[in-house]
This record gives sequence, structure tokens and C-alpha cells, in this order.
Amino acid sequence: MSGSHQHDHDHEHGSELSEMQLRVRALETILTEKGYVDPAALDSIIETYETKIGPHIGARVVARAWIDTDFRTALIADASKAIARLGLEQKVGDHLIAVANTLTTHNMIVCTLCSCYPWDLLGLPPAWYKSAPYRARTVKEPRKVLADFGVTLPEDTKVRVWDSTAETRFIVLPMRPAGTEGWSEEKLASLVTRDSMIGTGFPKAANEVAP
Repeated sequence: MSGSHQHDHDHEHGSELSEMQLRVRALETILTEKGYVDPAALDSIIETYETKIGPHIGARVVARAWIDTDFRTALIADASKAIARLGLEQKVGDHLIAVANTLTTHNMIVCTLCSCYPWDLLGLPPAWYKSAPYRARTVKEPRKVLADFGVTLPEDTKVRVWDSTAETRFIVLPMRPAGTEGWSEEKLASLVTRDSMIGTGFPKAANEVAP
């Protein structure tokens, strides 16, 4: 009995997986053995979320718009068609609309009915995006919501809120940070944050990334 306990104890300390990961692994094993889950399908889903879906995809779109005037114009005119030029496929909603921040206008995205979100560009929505307080307060007091995220805007800057639907999703095109002239698209993309594409944050400053 004591020997068995010692074995389990050593096994736990020798594993790099957390308790939750161990539970998930055990559940996956059981479901696979019973034929309810196809391991290949799981691997495909994981690969998709790790490499083909996520904020890094949206960051690539924003960075291209920062350096390519023609692409920026096309993105604002019809974002769905524009991202197709980058080999990206819109998988959710019928229309993708890009709204650009300027010195006089700041844009925010919300979904007041549920949690519609451009996950093919930004990944899975954060928990706060789906919360009732965010959905209700953003349309009523957007400046206070922005303040909660640490975003302070000049009084004369207009805040415009865009309400997503099942058919229409939005992405914010933030302003390009100063001091990034001559940067490559890849380096510019490293400045783009998920929150800056929702409108609840700004891109990183030039001095926040490695030279």
C-alpha cells in the first residue's frame, strides 16, 4: 500500500503537467478509447488555434495596413475582400468591417446581444468581452469603460462604439505608434495587441519591443 502511494507521489512530481492538464489528458484518453473522439481531429483543432487562429493573425493585418496605403484603403472599403489578399479566409459572419482610429475618433467593439467576435482574426474572445457589465456599459458609458482598461483619451476625441452581430464583425485599426518609421511588417506586428484591435487598448510603444 505504502509502495503504491510512493509510486504515485513520485509520478506527480515528475510530471510537467498541471492537475487540470492531467485531468484533461485522462478524459481525452477515455473518450478516445471509447471511440467518441478522433485524436487526429483533436490535433487538427489544436494546430488551427495555435497557428491559424489568434491575435497574431489580426496583428498581421494591422501591420500590413500601416505600411501599405493601398491595402489600408482596401481594408477600410471591404475588409472581407482585403484580408483575402493576404490569403486569409473569413470563417465567421458574412461581413468584416475595419474601423480606423484617428486623432479625433477612437473606436470600440462590443456585442450587446451575446459575444459575436472576429475570432478568425483575434482568436477566442476574452472573458470580459462576453460579460454582461462590458456589454451593457460600453454603449452607455464608453469612456468609463476605457478608463477601467487604463485608456484615457483627450476630451475632444470622439468615442464610437460598434455593435457586432452574427452577420457583421468588426476589427479596430489602431494608429501606428510613433518612432516606427522603416520597421518591417513583422516587427510592426509585434506592437499590435489584441485589446488594441478591440479598442480597449493601444498598441505597444516602439520602446517596448526588442531592437
